[in-house]
Amino acid sequence: MVKNLLFFCFWLLGVVAYAQPRFVADAEIRKTGEVLFQKPHTIVFGFTNKGDKPLHIKKAEASCGCTKVTYTRGNIAPGARGEIVVVYDAALLGVFSKYVEVYTNAGKDPEFLQFQGRVVTELSDYTVGFPIDLGNVRMNTNYVEFDNVRKGDVVAAELQVANADRTAYRPELMHLPTHMYAEYVPEVIPGGKTGVVRIILDTNKMPDYGLTQNSVYLARYSGDKIGSDNEIVVSSVIIPASEDASAESQLSMSSEELLFSKSDKKMKATVVLTNKGTTPLQIHAIQVFNHAVEASLSNTMLAPGKTAKLKITVRKDFLDRFKARPRVLVISDDKNEPVKRINIIVKDN
Repeated sequence: MVKNLLFFCFWLLGVVAYAQPRFVADAEIRKTGEVLFQKPHTIVFGFTNKGDKPLHIKKAEASCGCTKVTYTRGNIAPGARGEIVVVYDAALLGVFSKYVEVYTNAGKDPEFLQFQGRVVTELSDYTVGFPIDLGNVRMNTNYVEFDNVRKGDVVAAELQVANADRTAYRPELMHLPTHMYAEYVPEVIPGGKTGVVRIILDTNKMPDYGLTQNSVYLARYSGDKIGSDNEIVVSSVIIPASEDASAESQLSMSSEELLFSKSDKKMKATVVLTNKGTTPLQIHAIQVFNHAVEASLSNTMLAPGKTAKLKITVRKDFLDRFKARPRVLVISDDKNEPVKRINIIVKDN
């Protein structure tokens, strides 16, 4: 009897010890290679909760004021993923080695994430900082996102462009919609040099809230045509001005991240939306960033305490056809958080 009781106690201690969140980074060190002087550089550290309890980040601190850090908020379910995004200002020339301390509910000691590289005035290798290859021109990205922009604001995003040719290059964006315009710095990029294409979004010229996606195209030479190879997808999420929303309604979601495997026969999930406020909650729109994702909602008006089911389906045969990350956007009259996102992660296995 005593022996069995001891065995049970040891077993229980083992279960309690195992039942905890676990922060596991995809890589603890990122080597960025060459970074252009005074051009802020972004490094993304992905991580997974490999424990069996929800994980949340309490805080993430950079080793110096030259670095800004943002991270996935809220609870991260077992098996789910998150991101820690680091922006290094590249204000000093030379080799750098910086780190971020990440404090979570998985333990008292922080996790350390390190990034290393070299700040230079001219790049000798364009493949690292400018992975999008258009032949004579390279870009740092072909997807631009204006996230949670208040109606009435005018905001800008920068696209880094490298002239990989020996002759001068004049960048130009084609098929700009009426609510966007572009600035080019410099207007002509010498051979072997880099420049910036600044895309400006004027929300005053946009009639609707929520997600708007446009395709613009970077001309590689005079008379260039549009095509999928020089396409840049621009996504903008416009939210109401703060005075337009109700202060008493509050939207809660059962999950903010869905994890699928490409081996799954069906990629389907249901997220429960709940009004935890004291006044009725209006859900204005459900939108998707990627056309491989389909979403439907059972009810758009929720009384206090009531719920609605949001059914999400991912068509895995379409996933690789679109540049935008698969996400679902929920727009409501929750004043504190009028836009909520459900991130969809599809693993290879």
